[in-house]
Amino acid sequence: MWADEAALDAATRRLDEWESSLADRAARARDLSTRTRALTGTARSADDLVEVTVDPSGALTDLRLDERTRQHSAAHTARQILATTRAARVDLLRQLTEATTQALGDDDPAARAIVESHRRRLDPDPGTPDAGR
Repeated sequence: MWADEAALDAATRRLDEWESSLADRAARARDLSTRTRALTGTARSADDLVEVTVDPSGALTDLRLDERTRQHSAAHTARQILATTRAARVDLLRQLTEATTQALGDDDPAARAIVESHRRRLDPDPGTPDAGR
């Protein structure tokens, strides 16, 4: 089947390199998965009345309200919570993007797809202004 031993050796080396590359990518993907599961996004409102933390999926996990929120209307506080939650998701997206590009590289198509997936999930309306940190 093979014309000569050199061609067989070259084909074997290519297969070994391919296998090694796949093993390396799998290890980096596992590392990325572990790192992203541990990330949280946090933000504070500009007036420091509201602090929000979100988990890796963008769900609210912690909400802290300063006692001074009692001096504001419920509607104002609600707007602050929503804006600060958006800012926490932006913080999470930044961290997820950083972790992904560190693990897989800027040029990797899978990295770009992962970042875009996170962006669509965490920032469905990119035109919405976020709260201050």
